[in-house]
Amino acid sequence: MRNKRIIITIPAYNEEKTIGKVLDSIKKVMYNTGWPYQLLVIDDGSTDKTAAIAKKAGALVISHPQKYGLAEAFRTEIEKCLELDADVIVHTDADGQYRASEIPLLLKKIGEGYDFVLGSRFMGTIEEMPLIKRFGNKAFSRVISKIIDKKITDGQTGFRAFTKEVAKKVKITSNHTYTQEQIIRAVKEKFRIVEVPVHFDKRGGKTKSRLMKNPFEYALRAWINILRILRDYEPLKFFGYIGAVFFTCGFLIGLWVFFRFILTGVVGALPRVMVSVLFISIGVQIWLFGFLADMLRK
Repeated sequence: MRNKRIIITIPAYNEEKTIGKVLDSIKKVMYNTGWPYQLLVIDDGSTDKTAAIAKKAGALVISHPQKYGLAEAFRTEIEKCLELDADVIVHTDADGQYRASEIPLLLKKIGEGYDFVLGSRFMGTIEEMPLIKRFGNKAFSRVISKIIDKKITDGQTGFRAFTKEVAKKVKITSNHTYTQEQIIRAVKEKFRIVEVPVHFDKRGGKTKSRLMKNPFEYALRAWINILRILRDYEPLKFFGYIGAVFFTCGFLIGLWVFFRFILTGVVGALPRVMVSVLFISIGVQIWLFGFLADMLRK
């Protein structure tokens, strides 16, 4: 990694209690490796001393005029890293839950030829995580694994390293979360991806997670994001399932009307016939949309 330009990036919002310690620990670890690196902090409109502390610690700080959220901070991060001609980007959090000492583990895998490395909390050790968040992370990881046909144990991890090629080619469109989307798009673009076990420590500085203010709203938005990605990368499957629901409903209603005619000799129930034809037509049209979307994707 000595010939690689490494940029370690941290999105931060009101993290004055922890950002200094996080940056200092990263500097100590990277000094011991002897690898060239640069610290980049994306200040997402903090109203405390986050930006000032980060600058004092020697980090390049890019500040948003107001809070835009993690997805937008991540897009800013990618844009700036490419502008700085980064070869490898390491993404970590500002609250100290991921250990700086494990950054070389991710970088080692990049050196072995992988394009995208995920620090998996579920393969490693979790000191503290709310039950609902633990359950949600595992559920999302299973869904992502199904979509990409590759087992991912931690699709929500904020501890990751990736090459500039991944940064250039994988575009994030979500306005809420980047974690699942980057993984799915990276695999679909045929980048080599691997997980390594990491420690996940108790949250420092704050008692509440920025992502879990409303877990149900977060889950809903994440599911919408996953469905949109499935639509973009697997349109036949996405539209096929939806079309099948309408077609099956219409077919079953029509079958019931047909058997009623066989048994009684009376067609009757004209509204049911119309509903059957309507549902079957909608199902067929949705399938056609799927074929058209698949053609346009290619």
